[in-house]
Amino acid sequence: MASSVNPTVRRRRLGQELRRLRELKGMTAEEVAEKLLVSQSKISRLENGRRSISQRDVRDLCAVYEVEDHRIVDSLMQMAKDSRQQGWWHAFGDIPYSVYIGLETEAASLRIYESLLVPGLLQTPGYAEAVIPGTVPELAPDHLEKRIQVRMRRQERVNDPERPLRLWVVLDESALRRVVGSHLIMREQLDHLVEMSQLPHVTVQVLPYHTGAHAGMSGTFSILEFDDASDSSVVYIEGVTSDLYLEKTNDVHKYTIMYEHLRAQALSAEQSREFIANAAKSHADAMG
Repeated sequence: MASSVNPTVRRRRLGQELRRLRELKGMTAEEVAEKLLVSQSKISRLENGRRSISQRDVRDLCAVYEVEDHRIVDSLMQMAKDSRQQGWWHAFGDIPYSVYIGLETEAASLRIYESLLVPGLLQTPGYAEAVIPGTVPELAPDHLEKRIQVRMRRQERVNDPERPLRLWVVLDESALRRVVGSHLIMREQLDHLVEMSQLPHVTVQVLPYHTGAHAGMSGTFSILEFDDASDSSVVYIEGVTSDLYLEKTNDVHKYTIMYEHLRAQALSAEQSREFIANAAKSHADAMG
């Protein structure tokens, strides 16, 4: 469930405000770094919210930007303090995609295009247990169990009784046909997918093979949107060694247009449910 203080979102909002103050001052990140005797990359990381911001960092930056209103400084200092609190995911130790989890926990809506596997928010425990070691083959057993627990905990956000996540998934047919674990696991997974797609706040569309070339062939991505107007939308692209977060208006706009094309090319929600149910039956038939 979303916590009252989400450290990831606090860092992001604080970073946006610090960038705004720098731009009002007419300074470049390089100029600020030179004044504070730090690297330019540190200033960039503070502004994009990808690292913790100390109250000392805030104090030093406010001094450089000559912020005289103590209420503004105090507010930013409090945000820095809040940003260093821990979200629920920190209890599981070092999770490589913890920044994404923080954003997902706070998001109002999430649009996902996935080409090869069922998205984590819609996975069954059996499917997760089979797919995680397949995608991360050298993962230690205890880390595997931790990943599965985190994935199941993330799913609580979909059905949060107070604020359910609006989830829209466009799924390539490959994810339905690839046998992850076993035909039994796939049948149970696809039955679960059909069940979840019937929820009023969850939409699943399938891109069948006969669609041919489509806008998502360049790779999978997710678009996160937030209720708070101060939180801009984020495009998330998962990588092997590092992830990419795109927040510039033009970048988000391009991916939004791409997603609209994918939704238009995919089967309707009703057709998709029937398609997934038939795919589940094919796995059941393969079991003999």
